[in-house]
Amino acid sequence: MNEKLIEEAKLYIQEIFKDNSDGHDANHSLRVYKNALQIAKAYPECNMTVVALSSLLHDVDDHKLFDTTDNMNARQFLKSHDIGNDDIELICQIINGVSFSKNKEKHPETLEGKIVQDADRIDAIGAVGIARTFAYGGKAGRPLESSVQHFHDKLLLLKDKMNTQEAKKIAESRHLYMEEFLREFQKESKI
Repeated sequence: MNEKLIEEAKLYIQEIFKDNSDGHDANHSLRVYKNALQIAKAYPECNMTVVALSSLLHDVDDHKLFDTTDNMNARQFLKSHDIGNDDIELICQIINGVSFSKNKEKHPETLEGKIVQDADRIDAIGAVGIARTFAYGGKAGRPLESSVQHFHDKLLLLKDKMNTQEAKKIAESRHLYMEEFLREFQKESKI
């Protein structure tokens, strides 16, 4: 894996997300990257550079954050670092397969895509997922109850939508933590 390229990608996401605080920030992308590398270790046949770049760049064109088309920000970064067209297309395909709302019942075709989708979904659950849900809900002006509904609409479904065995193991404990949180929230929030 090209460490210099990966460091450049990390700097790029720090810059592009510098004003974001709703849970879709550089730290989110860095956690997805860390999750992806952890999962990928169990699959030595995967292309680690593609996994790394896809996970780091997966939100640089997110429709909730940017008004871009055809992965413009990701493509610009990749082209400026002399990534070949085939790899750019693969990375963009993986990035486009990450979004839960756009890919609810779809599973990526490549192992690298499965790893990155799982890594992003892992960051949406557990303690970090809980914090991100309320950060985004606050920015969007949602009441607490609306953010709690998001757990039932999406987050509690993610454990069973993991693609890889490695991600399923990680997701299990995070899922249990969310269930415990929701029980406590329900108990404390009764009026």
